[in-house]
Amino acid sequence: MPTDPEEARAGFWIAVDKPLEWTSFDVVAKVRNALKKRYATRIKIGHAGTLDPLATGMLVLAVGRATKDIESVMAGAKTYTATLKLGAVTASYDAETPEQPSGQPIPELTKDIAAALTAKFMGEVLQVPPIFSAVKIDGARAYELARSGKTAEIKARPVQIHRLEISALAPDVWELTVGCGKGTYIRSLAHDMGQHLGCGAYLTALRRTEVVPFSAMSSLDEVLAAVQSS
Repeated sequence: MPTDPEEARAGFWIAVDKPLEWTSFDVVAKVRNALKKRYATRIKIGHAGTLDPLATGMLVLAVGRATKDIESVMAGAKTYTATLKLGAVTASYDAETPEQPSGQPIPELTKDIAAALTAKFMGEVLQVPPIFSAVKIDGARAYELARSGKTAEIKARPVQIHRLEISALAPDVWELTVGCGKGTYIRSLAHDMGQHLGCGAYLTALRRTEVVPFSAMSSLDEVLAAVQSS
């Protein structure tokens, strides 16, 4: 951690493990306040890729002149572990909104089904972001429209998925390891896999484990302690 304001402004990166139910902005604000107290001046800070409140894991923070390189980090590959519940869907594609059972049979995860899903969803695929997302539609965030009861069409967009591993934790609970590029929504991947299987699925847990070139992260408490003690 830099020892003086000028060194901090020169730029550095922090990879923090975002706590569950915190927004990415919550984390940025908390670290910004700690930096301001440490250096007795305001230091520019931003993040390189949002994590949903119900997700945990790596949130990369850029401080000082490192903020100029945020776009290059956002364009890099990311790795996630995700837990899916099959046999039901939700409007948000995760546990934020009520579950609606599909009433359809859940297939057993065989090698053939895993191979078929991998073949369909790996590579460049067209994906529609969830309506409960920060995608802008005519200047408004999609989640704002969804929460006000308005409907809006979100266009499909190409995303890159270069790694997809599937395992069963229970007959109706599967775990994914996903390696992907910028703009990929793991919630949409879960929903689309459920639709393809015919039984529906939604995301119950999501953790980001890597943002290239960062592979190690510190807890928020560790980051705050490091700022305070530097």
